[in-house]
Amino acid sequence: MRKYVGIDLGGTNIAAGVVTEKGNMISQAEMPTRAERPWQPVVDDIAITAFMAIENAGLTIKDIEAFGMGVPGICVDGVIPFCTNLGWHDVPINEAWTKYTDKPLYVDNDANCAGVAESISGVSASVPDSVFLTLGTGLGGGIIVSNKPQNGSHGVGGELGHMTIVVDGEMCTCGKRGCFERYAAATGMIRMGVDAMRAHPDSALYAAAFGDPSRMTAKIVTDSARAGDPVAMKVFDDYIKYLSIGINSIISFIDPSMIVLGGGVSRAGAFLLNKVRAKLPEYIFYKTLPYADIELARLGNEAGIIGAALLGRE
Repeated sequence: MRKYVGIDLGGTNIAAGVVTEKGNMISQAEMPTRAERPWQPVVDDIAITAFMAIENAGLTIKDIEAFGMGVPGICVDGVIPFCTNLGWHDVPINEAWTKYTDKPLYVDNDANCAGVAESISGVSASVPDSVFLTLGTGLGGGIIVSNKPQNGSHGVGGELGHMTIVVDGEMCTCGKRGCFERYAAATGMIRMGVDAMRAHPDSALYAAAFGDPSRMTAKIVTDSARAGDPVAMKVFDDYIKYLSIGINSIISFIDPSMIVLGGGVSRAGAFLLNKVRAKLPEYIFYKTLPYADIELARLGNEAGIIGAALLGRE
């Protein structure tokens, strides 16, 4: 059976795995991205992580057909022109890859990869088209039709995180203001959590972060909200509002059968899902007609790796 390596490059971690042609994971490896570095040492660590995954599977490079990688950006003709959360511009990724192996590397948006995996063997396998949203360090989007990502005429069709949802809103790492990502990524929840913590030093949210803004996480906000802290509940409800506004825009433009929520914030599970399902109808235009089912991703962190590996298979 043919084997492929999938690489999921995130703003926090690099994850890689060996995947069979049927989409089954047989080994994994991971290391921190340390995205503050220049792109060259990050690519070195990508290769190291991929080769660790091969070794963990008891295989050698000769056993691998190809490599696939999902990145939080886009790739055009072997070059990553713009990857805001890593600070990458015009990175010649395919040329750089030849330093490590002559096996081919296929690169696509990370949310596309995760969306493809979910559409083949995950929660959206039962529907013809779906949109996958990664709620992580950034906010990625994958538009999937018949198990294939739709990138548009210029390769940026899935950059849903950079839709403007707040006019003249928060500055985004992309240089624009008011992007969906600034409000509905994990970093958006963290920013709002820090602001609330500073305004309410007597709150359970403040205590959970030990009064230190650098210790604030999306999990702290979510857990504090779930425990009933009113300050954290207000932050989480605001987050749900912005997420629902963005989802409504996607429904209005694309009308998919399903929208799948993945990434770190999705680990909040039913607490997140139920609130989105309750809030979203406030923004839906065609209130008497069916609209996209909102579901949580099933493949977890493996989705990005499996989907990236399947790039090599295709």
